[in-house]
Amino acid sequence: MRGKTCIITGATAGIGLEAATRLGALGARLILVGRDSRKGEAALAKLRTRVPGVAAEMHYADLSRRTEIRRLALELLRASPRIDVLLNNAGAYFVERSTTEDGLEQTFALNHMGYFLLTHLLRDRIAASAPARIVNVASEAHRRTTSLDFGDLQTVRRYSGWKAYQRSKLCNILFTRELARRLAGSGVTANCLHPGFVASSFGDNNKGLFRVGIGVLKLVRGITVEQGAETPVYVATAPELATTSGRYFDRCRERAPSEAGRNDEAASRLWRESERFAGL
Repeated sequence: MRGKTCIITGATAGIGLEAATRLGALGARLILVGRDSRKGEAALAKLRTRVPGVAAEMHYADLSRRTEIRRLALELLRASPRIDVLLNNAGAYFVERSTTEDGLEQTFALNHMGYFLLTHLLRDRIAASAPARIVNVASEAHRRTTSLDFGDLQTVRRYSGWKAYQRSKLCNILFTRELARRLAGSGVTANCLHPGFVASSFGDNNKGLFRVGIGVLKLVRGITVEQGAETPVYVATAPELATTSGRYFDRCRERAPSEAGRNDEAASRLWRESERFAGL
């Protein structure tokens, strides 16, 4: 990875920061993205302590907002003459339904549209840097939903935080599948993965019983952030995956996603709907 530039979203903590640490130790130049400047500065300090001499910088944006993503993309293009790896990792779980300034449900906006629009805006630079890789963090939670309801992608009719999260992770897989198809022959690969149920700060943005419950679950069943970073780093760097694209990985091994995650018609339709939501 020496001499290569890696952009990582959701990099102020958890598996994003751990992946940055590992990629930095391999010699990569790191362009990191976070939302909170206080956490970002702390993350940079921790990273520089762990990897002395690492080339790293932090940028800030709310990846649920279209204007913020566009501003960020311009900053990243100015900062990155080449982009060898884009690791889309930022995401969250929202117990209560809310909408963004663009009128999108928050889970869908951040977990899916954040990936979609940022990738779109950086795509030409990534292609010019080929061979390059786009890596999307998805989840095994996608298996809990059998299809996307294209008549209610914003979960207006009946909201459940868990269902909204599951659908957003299915969107990650379908997006990766269609992206890989569109990138065929370009020298850029697109793959997605399940990092595991990581005992990180995931879900801590919520309050009440949910926060207590997920905290207990992390203690009982969660894996460490070090373990959670293994698969994203593997997909971003493994030489044997240089030409592998459109696949899903779990525990550093390729695994078939659910039947819904292999639906090419749904993947194509989601792409068209996402273009509309993004104003493209």
